[in-house]
Amino acid sequence: MFAFAQTTPTELVRSKFSTSEIQYRALSSLPDDLLQHLPEDTSTYSLFQGFQASIHDADNEHRKSHRRRSSHGQKRLEDVDRNTGALPPTIGHLKRERDSLNHRLEMMGVRKNMCSAEIHEIDNKIMNLNKMRKIVLDRLAGLEMDEADLEHEYNRLEDMEDALDESVAAATAATPKTGDIPSSPIGDGEGDSSFMSESIYEKIPSPKAWRHKTSKKRSTPVLHEHFEPGSLIRELQAHNDMIAALDFDVPFGTMVSAALDDTVRVWDLNLGRCMGFLEGHHASVRCLQVEDSIVATGSMDASIRLWDLSRAKYEPRDHRADRDEDDEDALGFEDPAAAPPTPPPSSMDECPLFSLEAHVDEVTALHLRGDTLISGSADKTLRQWDLVKGRCVQTLDVLWAAAQASSTMAAGDSAAWRPTGRLPDASADFVGALQCFDAALACGTADGMVRLWDLRSGQVHRSLVGHTGPVTCLQFDDVHLVTGSMDRSIRIWDLRTGTIHDAYAYDRPVTSMMFDTRRIVAAAGEDVVKVYDKTDGRHWDCGSGVASEDDGRAHSIVERVRIKDGYLTEGRKDGTIGIWKC
Repeated sequence: MFAFAQTTPTELVRSKFSTSEIQYRALSSLPDDLLQHLPEDTSTYSLFQGFQASIHDADNEHRKSHRRRSSHGQKRLEDVDRNTGALPPTIGHLKRERDSLNHRLEMMGVRKNMCSAEIHEIDNKIMNLNKMRKIVLDRLAGLEMDEADLEHEYNRLEDMEDALDESVAAATAATPKTGDIPSSPIGDGEGDSSFMSESIYEKIPSPKAWRHKTSKKRSTPVLHEHFEPGSLIRELQAHNDMIAALDFDVPFGTMVSAALDDTVRVWDLNLGRCMGFLEGHHASVRCLQVEDSIVATGSMDASIRLWDLSRAKYEPRDHRADRDEDDEDALGFEDPAAAPPTPPPSSMDECPLFSLEAHVDEVTALHLRGDTLISGSADKTLRQWDLVKGRCVQTLDVLWAAAQASSTMAAGDSAAWRPTGRLPDASADFVGALQCFDAALACGTADGMVRLWDLRSGQVHRSLVGHTGPVTCLQFDDVHLVTGSMDRSIRIWDLRTGTIHDAYAYDRPVTSMMFDTRRIVAAAGEDVVKVYDKTDGRHWDCGSGVASEDDGRAHSIVERVRIKDGYLTEGRKDGTIGIWKC
């Protein structure tokens, strides 16, 4: 029969077979070359058995429904047969029943194999989809890197255009009009003219000293939104000592970190590269904030410095070329055991703007908004700075405000008086945290008090009593104020009523806290970041310490946390910075 299948159509027509026999052999025979390419079937059942099993399911469902409809009548007939003493079943009836059960068992096995095959097929599809997802995710990462390069180039050209317009305007203003007669100086004209010009320009502040240009982001990073919550995006061995402060502008944007190794580093989060150092402070930086391209840093040398990162000499394309040429060298610093990377030399030389010096002790907290900066110091004062003029415009004495509040309460109903705070902790910063918005200022201090100031009058508008330890962090929005303290608690206050809206506690003191639209993240003396989901009220941990039991490694304590749009950065005691999807 197989030999017949190899015959040519001409030989088939010239054969002596009848038409019906030719038709039968043509339909029932397969060529050998087709038989060689038959797929191997690993299933233990045939196609007909699978069809029969599926048909049996339909019949079984029909019988079950029919049995449910007539179950009452059947029960009554069985009772009648039992009462009338029916005859015992015959051997033939038992054999038929046994064969029926055996067939049903075989069909059950076929159905189980069908379900297993379907599950295996679904697993293969999921695996293929995960591979496709990874490919598309890598493509999205590449697009965001290219987008960041284009935006960097666009901003550079825009700055060049603005500088050119300013130079043209200055040249036009300096050009004398037609008919003007320049006055000749008395004596040595050239020497006196140059001397007067230099002295005048030394005394008049340059209009370029502070120009807060809000850079509008033309692209929104979305790569981190496609990671699973709690997944690690990147880990950097950033410093050689404990992280004292860190902040970033946008996800996959620019991050600034400061540590007790007396260095302040600027990072490109897109590539994980160190862009350079911010040098100028004479001691460690205790607090900092990144606002667009402007960075404000407060140091233990009692000074505040402003920096403009848009003046940095940094080209992401050059670093990406180095990374493509030698990927292992480019990413070698990501090993926690490796030393912090050496940034490009002289990349941040043009970034310093000016320094603010009025405090007499270390600056422990600051907040920058627009042209106003508020700073808090260990000298127990808060200072308001006008960045356009570059000087302090108001000084708020925290001790004087506390004394005024105590005397006001003592002069009133003494029976209703209670202490407004507790003795400051010597190990905590006197001004632990602050934030301002227009004329409103919130300040948390070492006596456990949260004071709400009115910058227009310089007076305390309201005091929030509740913490029994120094306040280390705070943040507020339109409705709520969230505070963290050394008393191990995080409290959520209602700004409209001044009462506590919610509160929860951890096992250790809270050293850092921040929230976005959905989550409140905190550093509470553990090797993980404590996350509270405001939507569903769920508490969970995020960080390298979550898997410490599995890998057997000891991870460092988290000291500082920052989060924006689910993009979490955390700084640890060993100088490592972790970036996570939260």
